Amino acid sequence: MENIIEIINNTQTNISNKVKDISTKVLNNERISVDECITLYQDAELSLVGMLANYIREKKNGNYTYFNKNLHLEPTNICIHNCKFCSYSKKINTDGWEYTVPEMVEQVKQAPAEITEVHIVGGVHPYRDIHYYGELIREIKKARPDIHIKAFTAVEIDHMIKKAGITLNEGARLLKNYGLDSIPGGGAEIFDETLRLEICSSKSTSARWLEIHEALHNEGIPSNATILYGHVETYAHRADHMNRLRELQDRTGGFNAFIPLKFKHKNNTMSDIKEVSVIEDLKNYAIARIFLDNFNHIKSYWPMTGKQLAQLALSFGVDDFDGTINDSTKIYSLAGSEEQNPSMTTEEMKQLIRDAKRVPVERDSVYNIISKD
Repeated sequence: MENIIEIINNTQTNISNKVKDISTKVLNNERISVDECITLYQDAELSLVGMLANYIREKKNGNYTYFNKNLHLEPTNICIHNCKFCSYSKKINTDGWEYTVPEMVEQVKQAPAEITEVHIVGGVHPYRDIHYYGELIREIKKARPDIHIKAFTAVEIDHMIKKAGITLNEGARLLKNYGLDSIPGGGAEIFDETLRLEICSSKSTSARWLEIHEALHNEGIPSNATILYGHVETYAHRADHMNRLRELQDRTGGFNAFIPLKFKHKNNTMSDIKEVSVIEDLKNYAIARIFLDNFNHIKSYWPMTGKQLAQLALSFGVDDFDGTINDSTKIYSLAGSEEQNPSMTTEEMKQLIRDAKRVPVERDSVYNIISKD
């Protein structure tokens, strides 16, 4: 910490007194405000926020970089919503796919034995309710009792609960009883209500997304959280989004990790928007690590960023690399991701982490250590 303070005090670059004061708060383990978060976005240099984020990352997780061995299962890309940024969804009776429960269970059975997690997300199908997906959970557990099921965004859960005609609390208890272990963080997009109406007007509201995660946390089902950045939002919108997550985490402690997701502009109705730079990506990771002081983990989702950027992000606050995936997701490849066939062997994953001078740690889905170098 002394080295960072010395660099801040002695630097010849133009660091404002306000940024220096914020930096001092961070180094003293004091929570920064929303306005201070915006100031870092607007005025702080990438090198400075990178140092601060890395300090927090190493204080929380040392030199460890976590990964797991996982499989993605995408039940359908048929979806009732019309999100402008989406390159994935199709309407019913088009060229989309709809796997049956037996077909999906067979995919899990065929997965390598070392897989510890199946990650299930897809479109919001108009006719499938909570009992349909509950059967899927139950059948996967019969086939692979040892596997952790991380499934369904809050937006999917919102629809399947309403389709079944039950309350949110009833739905949360039912998912727990079916065997759901955790949920991913998708569907958050951007919480600002005006922007949400602009880019995904039919999707569950911001308040509903947060309410669903809170209900599941209260049932002992942890989750992740995301943000979709780099489209029409401002720094103030990003800070507001993260603040709502931080407040919920203060109440429940149920979030495992925060995952910034970059807007990709291929094959969607927002293709005229230019994607943000790598510098902006790294700044966003770093400031997320600084602001979200009650989140233990920041994840770089390599199928979206590409392997090299995810590796670089390990010096900007990121401590989690996601999983091996085995070419089992199409959500970002259809939107123009650098990784068109996302798959990585365990040894490839470890070597990328080692090359960044970090220690590879295989984890389970809730960050218990399975093995480490």
